[in-house]
Amino acid sequence: MKLMSKYLDVEKIKEDFPIFQRKIGNNQLIYLDSASTSHKPISVLDSISNFYKLHNSNVHRGIYTLSEEATTLYEESRLKVANFIGANDNEIIFTHGTTESINMVAKSLFSSYLKKGDEIITTNLEHHSNFVPWQYLSKKYGLKLIIWEISKEGNLDLGKLENLITDKTKLIAVTHISNVLGTINPIDKIAKIAHKNNSLILIDGAQSVPHTQINVKELNIDILAFSGHKMLATTGIGVLYVKKDILDKIDPSSFGGGMISQVTQEDSMWAPIPWKFEAGTPNIEGAISISAAIDYLNKVGLNNIHNHEMQLSKYASDLLVKIPGLQLYGPNIKSGIISFNLGKIHPHDISTVLDTQGIAVRGGHHCCMPLMKSLCINGTTRASFYLYNTFEDIEYLSKFLLKVKEVFK
Repeated sequence: MKLMSKYLDVEKIKEDFPIFQRKIGNNQLIYLDSASTSHKPISVLDSISNFYKLHNSNVHRGIYTLSEEATTLYEESRLKVANFIGANDNEIIFTHGTTESINMVAKSLFSSYLKKGDEIITTNLEHHSNFVPWQYLSKKYGLKLIIWEISKEGNLDLGKLENLITDKTKLIAVTHISNVLGTINPIDKIAKIAHKNNSLILIDGAQSVPHTQINVKELNIDILAFSGHKMLATTGIGVLYVKKDILDKIDPSSFGGGMISQVTQEDSMWAPIPWKFEAGTPNIEGAISISAAIDYLNKVGLNNIHNHEMQLSKYASDLLVKIPGLQLYGPNIKSGIISFNLGKIHPHDISTVLDTQGIAVRGGHHCCMPLMKSLCINGTTRASFYLYNTFEDIEYLSKFLLKVKEVFK
């Protein structure tokens, strides 16, 4: 009996994604790597094409029609992103992605906020993008980096945070959802602890914003970073949300056209926020693609997407754990991300064999080497789900994992 989602008409959704019309060899594509990047619906692809066909111009530069149209589309995208996460539009900065967003914050906070001897808390769950910048700052400028270790189940213990935080702690940088274990961290509770200590909280939302409803005001997040390409938009576009009172106090990290209001030979004055943080020509079509992606996600419903993925995650866990020699990692309740190892078979070998059947999964350390070290492994095979995945995809994965075992007997 074919299992159907209680929340989404997945077959109808897949019709909106041209890539699912193709095959890998003789097999239909089964894409299980959306934690890395998502595929794009026709409406997003059309938004990019229409921009270049009808409105192509630089923004904030000209007073002619094309430039004004491009500027309107760009700023409407900013407003749509703000509404999507419950922010004000002047708190939204367009970047190239989560990585650049966090690096921008690291540079700006150090020049304006952090000083030698201050402490930063991060976790061993983090993607390198939310670990290496803080490690680098700490080593170079005499900060103290404190690692909040996960439990053996893959969760963060709030009691441990209470013991780690001190009056020198200026920032807590933590992922919302782990890109390896699928752990969903209690951001609201972490924020309360941070603010009680007068610390800032930065959230890596790369794996959460595309999949679940987030309101930065309700969660009381100070800083949030996420990427467009993981939420149906194009590559090369990201978002940095920072509370206005923080933006007003920190300096930009890049300089040039678009971020200034006046330049003399002696001095320069910055443009108002958020533009003082957007030097140079931005990724205009990328911003427009995020606008179209948000329209699509809102139409489908983020709550529906989240519930659908949680169903898939449980089904996958229940099915894969029956495979002899397969070990799952992470908590029992997780987002739509499943990481596992199959005996001593290398994750790259598993991924290669699955690819011969049209199944796309990720094998490796997933840019989380500190986490892998804490788990005493070199890497995992990861399957990650989105709104276009079905129960049959998981059954197909399970079936051919058994074939992988046969190949490597």
